[in-house]
Amino acid sequence: MKGNVLVGQSGGPTAVINSSLAGVFKTAKERGYQKVYGMRFGIQGFLDEQYVDLSDYIRNELELELLKRTPSAFLGTCRYKLPEIHEDKEVFDKVFALLDKLDIEVFIYIGGNDSMDTIRKLSDYALLTGAKQRFVGCPKTIDNDLAITDHTPGFGSAAKYIAASTKEVIRDALGFSYKKKNVNIIEIMGRNAGWLVGATALARQEDCDGPDLIYLPEVPFDIEAFVERVTGLLEKKDVIVAAVSEGIRTADGAYVCELADGAHSKDAFGHIQMTGTASYLAGLVHERLGIKTRAVELSTLQRAAAHLASRVDVDEAFAVGGATVKAADEGSSGVMVVIDRVSDDPYQSAIGVYDVHRIANGEKLVPRSWINAAGDYVTDEFVSYVKPLIQGHYNPMMVAGLPRHLVMNQKNYSDYQI
Repeated sequence: MKGNVLVGQSGGPTAVINSSLAGVFKTAKERGYQKVYGMRFGIQGFLDEQYVDLSDYIRNELELELLKRTPSAFLGTCRYKLPEIHEDKEVFDKVFALLDKLDIEVFIYIGGNDSMDTIRKLSDYALLTGAKQRFVGCPKTIDNDLAITDHTPGFGSAAKYIAASTKEVIRDALGFSYKKKNVNIIEIMGRNAGWLVGATALARQEDCDGPDLIYLPEVPFDIEAFVERVTGLLEKKDVIVAAVSEGIRTADGAYVCELADGAHSKDAFGHIQMTGTASYLAGLVHERLGIKTRAVELSTLQRAAAHLASRVDVDEAFAVGGATVKAADEGSSGVMVVIDRVSDDPYQSAIGVYDVHRIANGEKLVPRSWINAAGDYVTDEFVSYVKPLIQGHYNPMMVAGLPRHLVMNQKNYSDYQI
């Protein structure tokens, strides 16, 4: 008889992170595992013995479907850095004592770069001590910066939301263009990787010219050149929309958001809080040119907009969740499930498994060849890469005019009219 599965969610959530959780739960049950426990608030909560039996919340197909349509981390998340094994062995002893207590055979962590570092350390400790548990990482991040995998679940839906929102910002700005010039600057997440800000280029369609400028963190940002570029464009048109990554940096390595005095606090992994880039640049343009400017920061909406999730993204998130259980069930440990692209048109993908040591703490950036020579837009090759990932729509289950979500304090959904 098989034992139990333990699954947790870590780092910044996505619109489809719970689709992966649903995939883990369903596949674990189909493969004969007794219980699927969920860590409350990731490994940090688990160390405080915070966990639940997911069968108490996912009792039928309706609740499974609601879970797939629920944004943010259903179990709660954390940004908690495990020490290196030689630094604090007691932490690992505590984790493994809890795993033994719950008869855990499979440990699955849904997350990004830092979460894969957790899988790396735990699987290494298991090898050192001969522990029976197997550890598998399930990819997740809207930033799309995980190494090896073609893309990460969460990115496609965030890109879809960003592209749609960019079109809407452009429409709004054009509505105020009569005898009035204005500059709108949209700030996009992504930290050191420009995949998300590059997705604003998808707004360029038959009914929309798209943003005028796109700045990725892979290319040093020249503030004076930016102002000159905006000035030149304003001689030709009345409305300018620029998309900038939160992580753009000057040639000397300073984040632009630091100039806005908005990046001093740090998380457990040493990441600064990035905010204020668009506000700083909008203020600068207004000061220099004396025209109306507006800063638009999409912020957490980029990772929470489940109502605009890509069907491709939801389906792949569910598939990789199931694949993590399959990989562990077939004997793999110390690995992460990845998505391999088979073709763009028609879009097809496959699932593989790679050593987590090749992935943890790495960072996949946008190739320089996918950014134009001037460093202020992306190429057609970039657009072709992203476009298949935003296709299709995963309709919310609407109740009283709003999307219904699965939450832990709601026990019965059977009476709701969907």
